[in-house]
Amino acid sequence: MVGKFSFLKNNYFEGLKNIMERKIVHVVGTGTIGEPLIGLLCDYQGQLGIDEITFHKNSALKIDRSKVVDLLKRGARLAVDDGKENDFKKLKIDSDLRAEEAIERASVVIDCTPKGVGHENKLKYYENFSNKVKGFIAQGSENGFGKKYARGINDNALTPEDKFIQIVSCNTHNISCLTKTIAFNEDSNNNLDKGDFICIRRANDLSQEESFIPAPKVGIHEDEKFGTHHAKDAHGLFSTIGENLNLYSSAMKVNSQYMHILRFKLSLNESMHIDDLKSRLIENPLIALTTKDMTSSVFSFGRDHGHYGRILNQTVIVEQSLNINNGNEITGFCFTPQDGNSILSSISATEWFLYPHSYEDKIQCLSNLFFNNI
Repeated sequence: MVGKFSFLKNNYFEGLKNIMERKIVHVVGTGTIGEPLIGLLCDYQGQLGIDEITFHKNSALKIDRSKVVDLLKRGARLAVDDGKENDFKKLKIDSDLRAEEAIERASVVIDCTPKGVGHENKLKYYENFSNKVKGFIAQGSENGFGKKYARGINDNALTPEDKFIQIVSCNTHNISCLTKTIAFNEDSNNNLDKGDFICIRRANDLSQEESFIPAPKVGIHEDEKFGTHHAKDAHGLFSTIGENLNLYSSAMKVNSQYMHILRFKLSLNESMHIDDLKSRLIENPLIALTTKDMTSSVFSFGRDHGHYGRILNQTVIVEQSLNINNGNEITGFCFTPQDGNSILSSISATEWFLYPHSYEDKIQCLSNLFFNNI
């Protein structure tokens, strides 16, 4: 009874406080993650309990004019650096906020800038406004920015002391989702002996004009214990819930722009039947199953049925690739919805900052964007 009273009291005071303050979400950056994130926040603004969406655009580029105009039409407000107002006016784009002002007045700031810029912004701006802003979120490239987070993996690890959160990378989402779903029992006991992963990465994103490669290129193992950063980041993610997992990953790039592919091998301490495996995968709403075996087919499905082409599931597993060897070695292939799963976790972390006692209910408005089968 005491626990129920405490829950009701917390929700009462949260509701009272929410009435008194505006909820403003500010997104810094309009790239691969930033642009679709701003759009999704605008489209579900009311259901997410957000009063205002603002975003920062660094450079006034003619090639980017169309996307900025569209985001403004969808209800977002533009912030630019001091002295750059006229550059945007030349493109017939009006900004009504300055960059530093937009950060200071925000409830939550989501940094979606290129690698390293998030850390620079933290030192230059975010730490100065940490007493005014509820929380700051950065993406997978900004290791060390704050506590690692992925929706559905370590929600219980978030505490009121967490002012800075780092959303892990898209492939780290995939690795972590597979590991927790398959290797953890219902009582959250860890049944994993070792996890081994090969990340077959697409060369670059469709919107990117650089970094495309003419032929497949193998990566290197930079870390003696973990291989690539994917396993290392997943290990760090699980460490926030007290788990010390034996994970290793390799990576390579292929000359494609569609999606990443992940080959996984999870060796368990206890045996598992194929029916139990499939049941676990089906029961997780963040996992989609498919019989499609080409990235182009899955990508095309997302383009036709996803929110502006995005698949928000953590992973898309190829059913016919699943295999159990010796009763406890589970292997298979799956696709990584590269920016989609990061967008989901960014919104989840945002809602946690805004509504710590009811964010689970708030983000259910996005449930219609997930697929059971693709």
